[in-house]
Amino acid sequence: MVYAFSGTRTGDTMAGDADLPDNNFPDRRARHGFTARRIADRPAGPPRTYRFVPSDYSNSFDPHRPPVLTIWPGDSVATSTIDSGGVDAAGKTVALFGNPQTGPFFIAGAAPGDTLAIHIKRLRLDRDYADSLDTIVGRALGSSLAAKAGDLGKPVRWTLDRAAGRARPASATGALKDFSIAVRPMLGGLALAPGFGWQPLSTGDTGSSGGNMDFNEVVEGNTVYLPVQQPGALLYLGDAHALQGDGETSQYALETSMQVEFSVELIKARRIGGPRVESPTEIMTLGQAGSLDEALKAASTGMIAWLQQDYGMTLSQAAQLLGVAMHYSVPNLAGRSVGVAARIDKALLPAKLDARRN
Repeated sequence: MVYAFSGTRTGDTMAGDADLPDNNFPDRRARHGFTARRIADRPAGPPRTYRFVPSDYSNSFDPHRPPVLTIWPGDSVATSTIDSGGVDAAGKTVALFGNPQTGPFFIAGAAPGDTLAIHIKRLRLDRDYADSLDTIVGRALGSSLAAKAGDLGKPVRWTLDRAAGRARPASATGALKDFSIAVRPMLGGLALAPGFGWQPLSTGDTGSSGGNMDFNEVVEGNTVYLPVQQPGALLYLGDAHALQGDGETSQYALETSMQVEFSVELIKARRIGGPRVESPTEIMTLGQAGSLDEALKAASTGMIAWLQQDYGMTLSQAAQLLGVAMHYSVPNLAGRSVGVAARIDKALLPAKLDARRN
């Protein structure tokens, strides 16, 4: 097949026409406009840490949004996120509500078929309050409580004691008057842009490359693996939570703003089917679908694929391990899709295939 491009360069950008095979008619050609930009050479020396201060935010995981920063595998980025309502660390509304995201970050060298590893190096609260609701999502609400829950849904302001690392409802009375709980900062949103032919994904939704996962293991010290669908991967992050219980059953977690530092690693020609998370003690796969049944199937299938791909297990061996060692959790019940996480203790696993080869 012949793909021909003709364009005009202006500085580091180019625009023109692409003359391509017509996918609908094998004997025809099709012309389409294109734009391109030159990727700078990698700076000499060791990996760098970049400080990026966002000036605007995205309400979709959009493959067409211009990258805010180009980085290389091994580099780190220190940046910030705002809360799900668009409010920043100073208490100012700076973006449209609905999980606005920071990014995208272009990872030089990333291509479809690769896997991007995002190492979450640092998550820090940067204001003294978070917002939530006193509600229970419909998927978690039994019919006997439905009539009584009609008065729920009121906003709840939480006080964040950053020095002590604890949160408490600011106006609590009665049984919760002295209640406080340790915070565990996390990112509710983490995604790569969807592939060619797919529309931008809403920041309220999830897909095979992440999204509004609301998985409370996307925390400092853990690594998230996502399949690359676009050149440069196009990484977005946001929807910070000071704390979230499994399921995000109150619709909102403790929504707040956050300082974030992450680094990226590129695993070339390694295709995965969906999000994976690795902690110091566990490997976890995330299944996301319209029902808990389908999400559980996706999570289990993803775990089996990981055990086969990295640990050399046969399907029979993986089935035996799952039968005695699998744990499940429910990260998200609040979105249009639901999430189920499959989890296995790393101490029970054999050495990875790469380690055996070495």
